Amino acid sequence: MEDGFSSYSSLYDTSSLLQFCNDDSASAASSMEVTDRIASLEQRVQMQEDEIQLLKSALADVVRRLNLSEEQQAMGSRRGPTKDPALMRKSPSADSNVGKPARPMIATLPLRPTVNNGTILPKKGSTLPSPSGSGSRKDTSTTANKSLSSLSRTTRILYLPLSTVRRANSNEHVGTLTRKDSGDSKGNRTRAGSTGSNSSGKRSDSKQRDPVFNAGMRRVTHCKEEGYVKMYLKGRPITMFMPKDQVDSYCLEARADLPSNKLKLDWVYGYRGRDCRSNLYLLPTGETVYFIASVVVLFNVDEQLQRHYTGHTDDIKCLAVHPDKITIATGQVAGTSSDGKQLAPHVRVWDSVSLNTLHVLGTGFFDRALVCLAFSKSNGGNTLCVVDDSNDHVLSVWDWQREDRLAEVKCSNESVFAADFHPTDSNIVVTCGKSHLYFWNLEKGMLVKKQGLFEKQEKPKFVLCVTFAENGDAITGDSSGNILVWGKGTNRISHVIQGAHEGSIFALCMLRNGTLVSGGKDRRLISWDSSYQQIQTVEVPELFGPIRTVAEGRGETVLIGTTKNFVLQGSLDGEFMSITQGHTDELWGLAVHPWKPHFLTCGYDRQVCLWDSSSHQLIWSKSMEDTAQSAGFHPSGAVVAIGTQTGRWLVLDTDSKDLVTVHTDGNEQLSVMRYGPDGNFLAIGSHDNYIYIYAVAENGRKYSRVGKCSGHSSFITHLDWSVDSQYLVSNSGDYEILYWIPSVCKQVVSVETTRDIEWATHTCTLGFQVFGLWPDGSDGTDINAVCRSNDKRLLVTGDDFGKVHLFAYPCSQFRAPSHFYGGHSSHVTNVTFLYNDSYLVSTGGKDMSVMQWRIV
Repeated sequence: MEDGFSSYSSLYDTSSLLQFCNDDSASAASSMEVTDRIASLEQRVQMQEDEIQLLKSALADVVRRLNLSEEQQAMGSRRGPTKDPALMRKSPSADSNVGKPARPMIATLPLRPTVNNGTILPKKGSTLPSPSGSGSRKDTSTTANKSLSSLSRTTRILYLPLSTVRRANSNEHVGTLTRKDSGDSKGNRTRAGSTGSNSSGKRSDSKQRDPVFNAGMRRVTHCKEEGYVKMYLKGRPITMFMPKDQVDSYCLEARADLPSNKLKLDWVYGYRGRDCRSNLYLLPTGETVYFIASVVVLFNVDEQLQRHYTGHTDDIKCLAVHPDKITIATGQVAGTSSDGKQLAPHVRVWDSVSLNTLHVLGTGFFDRALVCLAFSKSNGGNTLCVVDDSNDHVLSVWDWQREDRLAEVKCSNESVFAADFHPTDSNIVVTCGKSHLYFWNLEKGMLVKKQGLFEKQEKPKFVLCVTFAENGDAITGDSSGNILVWGKGTNRISHVIQGAHEGSIFALCMLRNGTLVSGGKDRRLISWDSSYQQIQTVEVPELFGPIRTVAEGRGETVLIGTTKNFVLQGSLDGEFMSITQGHTDELWGLAVHPWKPHFLTCGYDRQVCLWDSSSHQLIWSKSMEDTAQSAGFHPSGAVVAIGTQTGRWLVLDTDSKDLVTVHTDGNEQLSVMRYGPDGNFLAIGSHDNYIYIYAVAENGRKYSRVGKCSGHSSFITHLDWSVDSQYLVSNSGDYEILYWIPSVCKQVVSVETTRDIEWATHTCTLGFQVFGLWPDGSDGTDINAVCRSNDKRLLVTGDDFGKVHLFAYPCSQFRAPSHFYGGHSSHVTNVTFLYNDSYLVSTGGKDMSVMQWRIV
């Protein structure tokens, strides 16, 4: 070995490098010309690169020789002492490497910090000896051997390729990305895995130790000896101990089964009126059609039945009904699938009777989203006009049955709010938006524009809506509160209703009897006769919000969509009934009643809503001062606790919605509110890393603080109580699993104490019984919520990709299969089963929807 180092010492001549390092000729103070200084610098850099490459080669050969030396020593210890040292150098293992080039060190460096039994090892490059520094010829062989031993301890971990880092006769099985056995051949195995420590933390040379693994490739490992599974999220190890009765029988590579049950979308609560227009219509079937998230809802109010079109993959932004009142077109935004692929914006044309998709238009043509849709009226509805949300807001006209684009044009670089065909001329399209009103004429595959002339009329900032009179006049409503009538075939104003509304006019609807109905920001619904004289005015209650869209209903009724996401049914006489309502901002809080078919939702709109899952009706709603984040029912069902984003939490009476008590813990959001099964304690998980414990008395009406559980190094995400209310398990933002005795706020560290605890609920996303739900490549934040069914047969999750997944429980096999369902167009923030497992409820974050699924 000394000979090898001597030869490399002779190769590694630093004199030329030192000469350049000490040469100041390339500095700014030098008298050399700039070009000469540059040439000198280039020469210096090239020489440094050569020196570095030689250093790499030298270290790589050192590693190879160390491996050979260890193998020879191991063979010698088994065969007895070797008398002739020359025979050691001529061993077969040494001959097998003769003539082979030294392996480049850089090729074997792990891409991420190497994980060794739950500890991320730092790169110990500073401990590697420099060849130039090891050239002290006075070192004895003993000193050299010590330095080699030290070097072997570091370089084995840092530079051995992953395929060689497997322990012989290991009790730890590795779940790979494929189902095939990933075991290496015996000849490739080394003792490098012995650098780890056992799971108990005590060093024991008599036991096999965990191998070193790459967290990016091998995500889950099983140690049968200790009875745990270890999973890696973002390179962080999470150790999950299994119950004792499963230690001997558990197999990581066993295949999990799909659940025997499936989900069927039963009801969708909510409507998107806050930022969408012209998205509410009545069909001849008696169904009201509207959308929320990526679902189109067909709601028969009389029969209280919903049907759903679920062909879209992301937010729906616009809707149009064909003159035949059967065919419907809807347009969606661009999105991203769970595997990172871009989903193009497109229009889907579908049958409202069969719910079958007939055509898909514009995939790859539209940009960002679709904002306006309209079918032609005079030619049997053969053409469809579409405006997308690109910078130029491209207007295109399609023969939708042939999926053929007839014409396209840049409409405006400002927002476009409405587009519609003229009722008697299918070659005329009218668009309106910010600071514009355009009349487009389709001629020989070209769209020719005429701009609306406001002349003496003050030009409004926004033209918000357009409809047509029976005689073909175009009628617009604008942000100044004026209704303007544009003569048929012209781009000039023929009549003005000045100050028709106080503020913006969002909606215009021409009824069958020739009455014009307008609605706006002032919440007034005004009807006008054919001479544009006001007939009557009705004001919608402030609770419902400004009027966003108006549609003709049955007989004398009208349908109204509001900016507070209500759908109202009523008459021009002023009686309105809410047929659909929902939240108006991001939604996170969800809790189910312990013995009634009721559930509660709350969110950033400061609204707390209690729903009846049987009648699909709102029982009550209550406004709050703070944005709400979480909720939990007392086991008696008498009260419900609401956690906010400010550290304040309050308790409401379930029947009367009266305030029972208010408390504050910290000043950060409270992510979890969870009562113990016996009702005697309330645990509150906060973003300040603490779990606050309160003693509860008088059936949930009296609270006294016990203390706070301190030990997490990140914010609390989920909590579960044991069946006997004696223990608590918690997850945090940095993937910790900790156990507690909440009555004394003490952490439990004994594995033997916690591994066999029976949990009353399972909402924690990390744990042995649920780790199989994590998908490949997850960053640890993809799963927002988990819930186990009350009969302990099913497990449901809500993820960041708008999907609800249904697994069989327990879900303790790597990459467990699931049924998954779309509908939400935002991250699914919460999921839970009703008390009797008849239904499942899920909440969308930014899509603000609540979806109820029947378990079939």
